[in-house]
Order: sequence, then structure tokens, then C-alpha cells
Amino acid sequence: MCILDKSESESGRSDLSSPKLSETYLFISDLHLCASRPHITTAFLSFLQNTAIQAHALYILGDLFEYWAGDDDIDDAFHQQVIVGFRALADAGVKIYLMHGNRDFLIAQGFCTATKITFINDPALIDLHGKKTLLSHGDDLCTDDITYQTFRRQVRDKAWQTEFLSLPLPSRKKQIEAIRAHSEQAKSHKSAQIMDVNADAVQALLQTYHYPESLIHGHTHRPNQHQIQLNGHSITRWVLGDWYEQGSYLVCDKQGCRSVGL
Repeated sequence: MCILDKSESESGRSDLSSPKLSETYLFISDLHLCASRPHITTAFLSFLQNTAIQAHALYILGDLFEYWAGDDDIDDAFHQQVIVGFRALADAGVKIYLMHGNRDFLIAQGFCTATKITFINDPALIDLHGKKTLLSHGDDLCTDDITYQTFRRQVRDKAWQTEFLSLPLPSRKKQIEAIRAHSEQAKSHKSAQIMDVNADAVQALLQTYHYPESLIHGHTHRPNQHQIQLNGHSITRWVLGDWYEQGSYLVCDKQGCRSVGL
């Protein structure tokens, strides 16, 4: 898999370089980039060229792609568009960090090298303008969805991934597309509450990481700002939106954090 930031510990905690007060940090997730949604890819490449290039760092908190079948698909023409965009951003001096989502957890070192992206674990704890901020994709917090959590444990297993990646690329893509179709059908029978984060899971995560001042995550496609009071600590939970229906990103600078529409 991708090389972790050198300061990352085995627990997944990251102490990425402490920001200066004048620096801007951008957070996005759930772009679900794919060839069948060219307008989203166009919007994303424009975002890299015109918005992200002005930032100190860009954090992608999972589900950059609709799915990722393996790094041997890097030469695909569609993927090359995205890779070229990332390299141009990195060459301009912007730091780029990527976290696995539930769609692109097979992204590995080949992609990271091609894009000059640094991989971070889920969750990752960073210093954001002097404030402890916890980053996560968010799917691990949806504990009420038992069926999904069972599937998640299966596909995140290293032995399963090794066996799956040994299959020919066309076979992998066919299997993933079948899984996606089944998942979409299953979601139509699930309540919105089941597919949202579980409050107890959120609180347990915040306690494990010693009450950070902010938690930023995606996955649920329910962009919002939530205030949590937990054992005498006030914590802000930012939920990032997706890009194919909501189109937004989170900006954090010395004035604080705010959601911005595309």
C-alpha cells in the first residue's frame, strides 16, 4: 500500500507538519470520479488548477474514485487525466494527502508515486492551526449497518486483497461492478438512520483520541456542522458532502473552518 507519512504511528495517528496561521487547508471526500460522470472530473480538475493550487495542503478523505480495481489500471486514459492534475498540483508546492474510502481502498503505492500523494491512515490526527483535528472517511462509524461492516472487514483483510488482486484486471472490474449494483439495491431497503454514523461510535472515537477539537469526515453524503458536548469537551463534527449531488469542500484557515459550494 501507499507509503505513510513518516510521522505516523502504528495507531494511525498522524502529526503532520504544524500549520502556520496564514495557511489554508482544504478537505474533500466522496468525489466518486468515473468516466461516466465527465462533468465531475472537469469540475475537479478545475478545482485543482484554480482553488487547491492556492492552498498549503489538500486532504482527500476517501472515495476519490467510484471504484479502484488496482494500480495496474493507472495507464487508463481516464485515470491519467486525474494523475496529471495531481502531479501539477504537487509540483506547484501543494501537499496532497489521501485516505482510503470504501470505494478506493485498493489504491496502493503505484498511484501514490504517480501522483506525488502521501497516504494517511484512517483515522489520522493532525494539528490544524494549533487545534487537534481528527480525520476519517467515516464508514467505520456507521456501525448500525451490520451487513456493510461485515463486508468492510472482509475486503479490508490483506489476504482477501492479495487474492483479489491476483485476478485479471477485467475480472476484477466485472466483480466490483456487480458488487456496486448489489450494494445500490441493498441501500434502497435500508433506513437513512442505519446508513448514518452511530453517535456512540463517534463518541468512542473521540475519547480514544483524547477529545480533539474537531472531527472531519465524509462517507454519509450529509454535509453539515454538528456540535458535540462530551465529558466537558466541546467538539465540532464536520461532515463533507459528495461531489455528484452536493459539490462542496471544507476550507480551514486562521479564521476557522467553513463549507464552500462549487
